[in-house]
Amino acid sequence: MDLSKYQIAGDHEIMLKHACQVIAIAALLLVVVAERWHWHESAMVAAKTISVREQHNGQHDFDFFVGKWRQHNRRLVHQQWIEFDSTAVARRMLDGRGNVDEFEAETPSGHLEGMTVRLYSADTHDWSIYSSSGNAGAFSSPASVGHFVNGHGEFYEHEELDGKPIRLRFLWEVRSPKQYHWEQAFSTDEGKTWETNWIIDSKKMEGPTL
Repeated sequence: MDLSKYQIAGDHEIMLKHACQVIAIAALLLVVVAERWHWHESAMVAAKTISVREQHNGQHDFDFFVGKWRQHNRRLVHQQWIEFDSTAVARRMLDGRGNVDEFEAETPSGHLEGMTVRLYSADTHDWSIYSSSGNAGAFSSPASVGHFVNGHGEFYEHEELDGKPIRLRFLWEVRSPKQYHWEQAFSTDEGKTWETNWIIDSKKMEGPTL
């Protein structure tokens, strides 16, 4: 009986197993290398972001806002968007570490007034923003907190609406020294989804710096 063909078949089977093992080990190594590279890249991005924030002195981020503004508002009220115009006058305080503005508008539901105070922390590199309407008689608490990166500002706070906890987000987009875009949004699921309910587009009015 010729057993050579069985021996050859056995050798092929052994070689095939070894090849499969080598391929599996190589694939595992590729996965490990890819994961390490992804971790390294993510760490580098995070470190770069922290470094940029630490180097950036944000106390002048709101300097563009000083002056008088003509504004167009779009606000979601009872699931319907209403539009109205307003004015805002902002003044600089504490060498840029603070500012205050007064807001006034004639809305479809009546006259609206408000004011906002913003304070910058050199320790956290964040702004704390406190606002009040003419009827409130007190500033909002807690403050909305956040910062600017390359002309884009994001500020967050927690409040209650109709007895339910919500998260608020305020976005600022500085489009030029004389134009900015602002949005307010609510979230009922801790920021997973957002509903924008107030949009303001502003243009600076000519006049002396306040």
